[in-house]
Amino acid sequence: MEFTHFDENKNAVMVDVSDKDITDRVAIATGRITLCDEAMEAIKGRKIKKGDVLTVAQVAGIMGQKRTSELIPMCHNINLTGSKITFEIEGNDIVVFSKAKTAGKTGVEMEALMGVNIALLTVYDMCKAIDKRMLISDVHLVEKKGGKSGDFFF
Repeated sequence: MEFTHFDENKNAVMVDVSDKDITDRVAIATGRITLCDEAMEAIKGRKIKKGDVLTVAQVAGIMGQKRTSELIPMCHNINLTGSKITFEIEGNDIVVFSKAKTAGKTGVEMEALMGVNIALLTVYDMCKAIDKRMLISDVHLVEKKGGKSGDFFF
């Protein structure tokens, strides 16, 4: 398999998707942030001075999905038809799930991954006064459906 973001002269290009079919596409990504006991209790008790951490991180993740093409140079501007950010708390970890959907000519993997990263960074930003040792980890694509390359499951 070859990289598609280079032309015959090795110049960087955004892939031309003009001839691709419009298909339903879905991508799900995940990642986690590990916090100290004090930070986790402050989140659960809604005692973080900047606000409700998970609500703000949820909105930030959705905004991140919508603005992916502004930050990743070779990403196409995608019309998202669905965007969802959810959380699970596992001990001192907050696990983020990011789901992005579109009906288009190119996939939404980068949007799903961007949603995870922005949500995680928002948690970090809102809690850094309590815990600067938070660890962001395990960010990866979980699932992709639709498109020429077929389905993917981690």
